[in-house]
Amino acid sequence: MWVLLRSGYHLRSGYPLRILLPLRGEWIGRRGLPRSLAPGPPRRRYRKEALPALEVPVLPVTASEIRQYLRAHGIPFQDGHSCLRAPSPFVGTSQLKDQTSATASFSLFINKTTGRFLCMTSLAEGSWEDFQASVEGRGDGDREGVLLSDAPEAEDSEEVRRIWDRAVPLWELPEPEESQLARVMFGLTKVTDDTLRHFSVRYLRPARSLVFPWFSPGSLRLRGLKLLGAQGQGDGVHYMETTIPRPGAYHNLFGLPLISRRDVEVVLTSRELDSLALNQSTGLPTLALPRGTACLPPALLPYLEQFRRIVLWLGDDLRSWEAAKLFARKLNPKRCSLVRPGDQQPRPLEALNRGLNLSRILRSALPAWHRSIVSFRQLREEVLGELSNVEQVAGVSWGRFPDLNRLLKGHRKGELTVFTGPTGSGKTTFISEYALDLCTQGVNTLWGSFEISNVRLARIMLTQFALGRLEDQLDKYDEWADRFEDLPLYFMTFHGQQSIRTVIDTMQHAVYVYDICHVVIDNLQFMMGHEQLSTDRIAAQDYIVGAFRKFATDSSCHVTLVIHPRKEDDDKELQTASIFGSAKASQEADNVLILQDRKLVTGPGKRYLQVSKNRFDGDVGVFPLEFNKNSLTFSIPPKSKARLKKIKDDNGLVVKKPSSGKKGAVSQNSETHSGKAPNPYQPDPSKPSR
Repeated sequence: MWVLLRSGYHLRSGYPLRILLPLRGEWIGRRGLPRSLAPGPPRRRYRKEALPALEVPVLPVTASEIRQYLRAHGIPFQDGHSCLRAPSPFVGTSQLKDQTSATASFSLFINKTTGRFLCMTSLAEGSWEDFQASVEGRGDGDREGVLLSDAPEAEDSEEVRRIWDRAVPLWELPEPEESQLARVMFGLTKVTDDTLRHFSVRYLRPARSLVFPWFSPGSLRLRGLKLLGAQGQGDGVHYMETTIPRPGAYHNLFGLPLISRRDVEVVLTSRELDSLALNQSTGLPTLALPRGTACLPPALLPYLEQFRRIVLWLGDDLRSWEAAKLFARKLNPKRCSLVRPGDQQPRPLEALNRGLNLSRILRSALPAWHRSIVSFRQLREEVLGELSNVEQVAGVSWGRFPDLNRLLKGHRKGELTVFTGPTGSGKTTFISEYALDLCTQGVNTLWGSFEISNVRLARIMLTQFALGRLEDQLDKYDEWADRFEDLPLYFMTFHGQQSIRTVIDTMQHAVYVYDICHVVIDNLQFMMGHEQLSTDRIAAQDYIVGAFRKFATDSSCHVTLVIHPRKEDDDKELQTASIFGSAKASQEADNVLILQDRKLVTGPGKRYLQVSKNRFDGDVGVFPLEFNKNSLTFSIPPKSKARLKKIKDDNGLVVKKPSSGKKGAVSQNSETHSGKAPNPYQPDPSKPSR
């Protein structure tokens, strides 16, 4: 027998490298080993969030290549929605007796996009290279043996069991007032005790939280829990989720043990409470996604293969609608229908409480796939949705840069932002805080740092996250690192010059696996050099910019591209035309941001951010920045006597500003401007290192 360990990354497959050690007995994961059997001393656990650098470009496997390989080796298979089904070599004799022949013989699911496999009977899993090695009988050490999913950590298992044993059914609370208060806080006044019992929902009194269990498929073994707390916030309720294990390892499709093999239709929700309401009202099979609208892990796709129709009812806002369309791509849009958010189509729990007909709402779900748009009739609901949700259409707002919200209105998917600034002005430091701000609000972010190492970048971002240096308070490092670790933040491990094809392939993989919504590339110049399209450097840059533009549109993912400017005199401000290369970068971009480092005769340079292009609504302008060396952050500076007197637009025209004005960004339009003055601020004697 073999024992599965995870340690580091496999450089070719892009998945964690497995180390298999011989051990007699049952399959057991490294984290579950007894202390006497665990090889080596205990080590600090790290999340495996980096995407691998490829020294030799390896093209990702395609569905056609998988089918061709299976045919060449005489392996029968069935074509599914997102996976191929094949006979599993990991099913033992005893397991075959317990399964029907059809189910057991085709219990191996191979993802068409990534090639990863999962045996539904034995729960063996691995990469496409692992499967090839198993078929071909290659004993190459690391891949030899069966690869099983992680066993839960011993401490997690103990904590899960302890919490589950302390939790009690809601209807068994000794005080009726406490039970009624809990129902009101969680909106469960119309959810019956039978529904809560059917889904095994409990209540943890000390934490005042609902407890949702995660049972292993095909058994009642408890693998994890989700605790949902509720807190009053104004007129509404704010829900707080805690999962054991951590969100990255919590892959619970809530309600899966209640699904029958004969079920062909299912409704996916983003919250467990919505699944309770839907199942009670309609009687349909319902499943709740483990991470809501943030991510649909590909590891869950095999469990959804049996359904011919999937309805996604994820919420009542535009962000939920965008997530539903993104998830439908993974699930095969031809079998997916989407419930459009609206006043008469709120999230399921609210619809139940308002007495709406949930079955009627499900019947109005729109198909996610169509051949083409033939008339405005198919667009009118989309247009109405944007007009009715202006703030949501504007995107995710920044928390640290309110002036940026006044100009750009928000961060939107599918756009390309070009960012530039003088050498040494702090471009990397600013853009890391800019991206961190969005990431803390749930925007799944992928960083491609080609100029500085990931360790240095992570150190900068951790300092910005903690709002202070941790060198002098190392006792707090683990506390801040644990919080930082839970952010949906990932890093490409490329450094220096890379092929654009390799980078785009890695980005596409990240969008599929991690549902990335924002990609940061720092910077374009360091990627150039491997392109053999032309000896013309400008033409090569135009090709790369076009590739990023296409990726952003096709993947509905925001790309922020850092580009160095041309060499300019120190006394001149940068303009849109200062971006290195041809005009293609600024033409393709939806937004152009310039970090100005203005050298003043009266003192050190003053920095401010200029929005010189905004395709969303045309507002452009500037606002001042102040660098805090202790926290490595930029913020709105305090008032002082120094004021910016004039701002030049892209045409070189001088826009005069009054000597006093309102606090905030200076907003201009291509034809008119508001006349507001920039915020006064102190000269900044310190500069962040590039």
